[in-house]
Amino acid sequence: MVLKKARVLVVDDETDVLFAMRLLLKTEVQEVVTEKNPELLLSLLSKQRFDVIFLDMNYKSTLGSGNEGLYWLGRIREKDPNATVIMITAHGEVSTAVRSLKAGATDFIVKPWHNAQLLETLNAALQQRTAAGKVATVSSPPRRAGTFAEFDLLGESEAMQEVFHKIEKVAPTEANVLLLGENGTGKELVAKALHQKSFRAAKPFVTADLAAMSEGVFESELFGHKKGAFTDAREDRLGRFEAATSGTLFLDEIGNISLAQQAKLLTALQNRHVIPVGSNKPVPVDIRLVSATNAPLYELAAHNQFRKDLIYRLNTVEITLPPLRARGDDVLLLARHFAELYATRNRKPTPTFEPATLQKLQQHSWPGNVRELQHAVERAIILAEGNVLRPQDFHFSDLEVLAAGSTPLPLEGPLQLSEIERTTIMRVIERHNGNITKAAKELGLTRTALYRRLEKHDL
Repeated sequence: MVLKKARVLVVDDETDVLFAMRLLLKTEVQEVVTEKNPELLLSLLSKQRFDVIFLDMNYKSTLGSGNEGLYWLGRIREKDPNATVIMITAHGEVSTAVRSLKAGATDFIVKPWHNAQLLETLNAALQQRTAAGKVATVSSPPRRAGTFAEFDLLGESEAMQEVFHKIEKVAPTEANVLLLGENGTGKELVAKALHQKSFRAAKPFVTADLAAMSEGVFESELFGHKKGAFTDAREDRLGRFEAATSGTLFLDEIGNISLAQQAKLLTALQNRHVIPVGSNKPVPVDIRLVSATNAPLYELAAHNQFRKDLIYRLNTVEITLPPLRARGDDVLLLARHFAELYATRNRKPTPTFEPATLQKLQQHSWPGNVRELQHAVERAIILAEGNVLRPQDFHFSDLEVLAAGSTPLPLEGPLQLSEIERTTIMRVIERHNGNITKAAKELGLTRTALYRRLEKHDL
């Protein structure tokens, strides 16, 4: 790319630096835009395209890490992995600038710079951009309005717009978030979106499937253990809380843990420290907590099966994901998305849908939600005879039986979620004559997750 045609953005909180950069570049490039506040960076990139971004390494911001440039570099590359970014650094920060190259920066310059050297660096970056065939934009990839496509969250329905609005409002805060909704509605994707749009995005995102943790390993998995704490503890192990320090901890299936486990979790959240198994020394932790469940927590709390004080700790903000049957035309949007995805993955041309097929998809109740739709489309892509998906390529009979509840579950007396899960798993496996793969698909689980539940329920 020719220097004279370049659009350049400079982000630095020093007015003198911005003035000097503008003075130097205004006669060399087509357009130069300067910005003092990095908090406005993503908004600016959404409105305008730039060929090169000059990004300072440090700002007088609330992040306080000393390496804010690495954080903002990560946010830029989330929007455009091909963005051309040149870091601006001081002499004492050269080692950090080198780290930024590993994180995706194109080059760096050191303050105070020589004008000729800066122009040479800029020109080289533009040439490298052209040679690599990069698209000259750092705005978001084209996507349907109102979607979070960069997080694999798609939806134009009113119900999903409300979810997206809450993500935007809550993500930049430190609030704990409780995600509610049926299996297969995308709770883990929302958890990742909350993390990636937070100030902790450059830090770890750690997940823990609580349904797969027995009483015996719960503390060790979450809080860690010391060597020799129990028979198989051959070395010190970091727990999920410590691993997630400075980042986000996602506790999936929070509704499945026992009252004893709830008490231990509540203590850790209240005290903001954990005590590894085999130790008596508290370890401070700094996490942002996101939890998820498909269980009726408030109903469980009313039957003394879930602690109300723990619910208050979990749900500073609550986001309920709608079932797919309540999302209208999102079914067709998602079906086309998955068709393109799995056609590409299986080296097939992207198929079209017969009108009757689209009608069938829209009329189905989707008890397995988005996960069920995803599996249905993948199976249809693989087994379809031609490049047109027909109604007969989609089979829902087994799932409809499950959704209809042909044999009602006994709910007399106190609600026992674990027993309901055990009974459901047994019935689905029996219906498929012991075929674990088919049972897992009907339940909206992976084979590994189903095996964990079989072990948990001693089946």
